[in-house]
Amino acid sequence: MFDSDDDTSSVSSSSTMPSERLLNPGMDEVTVLKDALLDQSLDALYEKREQALATIVDAFNSDLQYEFVEKKFATLLHQCLHCTKKGSTKETSLATHVIGLLALTVGLGDHAQEVLEESVTPLSQALKSGREILKITSILECLAVITFVGGNDPEQTEKSMQIIWQMIHPKLGSNVVATKPSPAVISAVVSSWAFLLTTVDRWTLGPKIFQETVTYLSTLLEKDDRSVRIAAGEALAVIYELGTLEKFAAEVKGSANGSVKEGGVSQEALMHMHGLKAKVTKQVRELSVEAGGKGSAKKDLNTQRNLFKDLVEFLEDGYAPETSTKVGGDYLQTSTWYQMIQLNYLKHFLGGGFIKHMQENEFLHDVFSFTPKKIGGGKLSNDEKRLFKSPNSALNKARTQFLAKQRMLAKNMNVGHYAATAMEEE
Repeated sequence: MFDSDDDTSSVSSSSTMPSERLLNPGMDEVTVLKDALLDQSLDALYEKREQALATIVDAFNSDLQYEFVEKKFATLLHQCLHCTKKGSTKETSLATHVIGLLALTVGLGDHAQEVLEESVTPLSQALKSGREILKITSILECLAVITFVGGNDPEQTEKSMQIIWQMIHPKLGSNVVATKPSPAVISAVVSSWAFLLTTVDRWTLGPKIFQETVTYLSTLLEKDDRSVRIAAGEALAVIYELGTLEKFAAEVKGSANGSVKEGGVSQEALMHMHGLKAKVTKQVRELSVEAGGKGSAKKDLNTQRNLFKDLVEFLEDGYAPETSTKVGGDYLQTSTWYQMIQLNYLKHFLGGGFIKHMQENEFLHDVFSFTPKKIGGGKLSNDEKRLFKSPNSALNKARTQFLAKQRMLAKNMNVGHYAATAMEEE
């Protein structure tokens, strides 16, 4: 969905890594100039906000600003949050992007949790008051990214997912005026929600939410806008990969005398869920061979066909697509839907900074179990050592928790697949 026409994912980053600075003393002057520019841009957030924010985005994309963040974390965060309250649509878009980049730069730990806790309420309020598509989609992406990094508590993740989902399903009786969302907003909501769904386990979706969500996503598969159909297809892939339907089947099979516990699943409800899956599979199969319509872009059509061909194979046989993305001289592999959707979402968010972050951002290395080749074999700076290498650092403690969570998610995915295979064999 987020692939671009350029070859940025296949080109090595030309930005200089810390190890290269050691080999080239002249780089110290460049680093000082870059730091000075960032400091000036931070000061300029009080006046020329748009230009200053654009400069900060470029700086965070071209290099990982560990030292700057170590010193100016709180100031940068609160100035950007102020911009989301008082700034123009363009300023809000840039400010929310900086907040997302800030979270990705600090990685796991107390700082990432602070970004999330300080930002949720202002971003939620900005969403309610926003009308411009750029403003809404930028806030949605920011909220998704900072929750992905800082949402260690399942309740935090679910809260963000609810805020995102309410953009297309506002609560009845609230003061929100129901307006028909644009296709761009719908696809941003569904993509951001699915991105966060990749971080939860299969026990999160109850039977009622499961049926309502799958039914709604099924209606989106029939919409005219192709980006909406693709986003809905990816969300359905994550839902079924979680193994939730298999969990419900096991629950029904294990219930005594067909009795249903409170909040549990009845035989009738399970049959309805299987009927929904059959309907979705039929829709997906049709979209995988759709002919090009009037005004449809060939690239978008091929993206849709390829996605839904993979989804048909997964729904029928349980095989998730495998992908390989070139990052400098390395290849980043994915073999599950949740990994592929995480990668596509972060690649879209980082844009021109994707290669640099994939090569040097240790949080992303942990997320994708990716170890790039080191260039030059140089040493980390003192700030980077303190941030990453100290065994007692908040980051290392959080990383240990994160890796344990990733292993549990992978285990749940396998349980879902094997359960589906066992049911088919029976």
